[in-house]
Amino acid sequence: MIRCALVAAACAAALPAFAQATRTFPANALRGEMVVTLPPQIELNGKPARLAPGARIVDERNLLQLSGALVGKRLVVHYTRDNAGQPQQVWILTPAERARQPWPVNDQEQRGWLFDAAGQRWIKP
Repeated sequence: MIRCALVAAACAAALPAFAQATRTFPANALRGEMVVTLPPQIELNGKPARLAPGARIVDERNLLQLSGALVGKRLVVHYTRDNAGQPQQVWILTPAERARQPWPVNDQEQRGWLFDAAGQRWIKP
């Protein structure tokens, strides 16, 4: 019993360290501004959109968020899309992640720029 309590305490103490880890984003992630209007309806970059079925939204601490808890909040995000073009994976950005410039906001920029996966940055040619 005491051993279980010690393991649980050690795990709980390590959680903040895991939350501080640098997140990596895939090369197909775009940056945008998202407002959840009426889930699964959202506004993405000022245009109406719909979250993909099974879409996942994670906050700045990498914790899963339900879209209903985000209604009305204006969020700067990175997102990937499914084959139908709907946002599938969404990351709410931290201030440090938002500061990484430039980051593509559309397919045209994404195709024309170079992605440094190790440095998590985009390079305009």
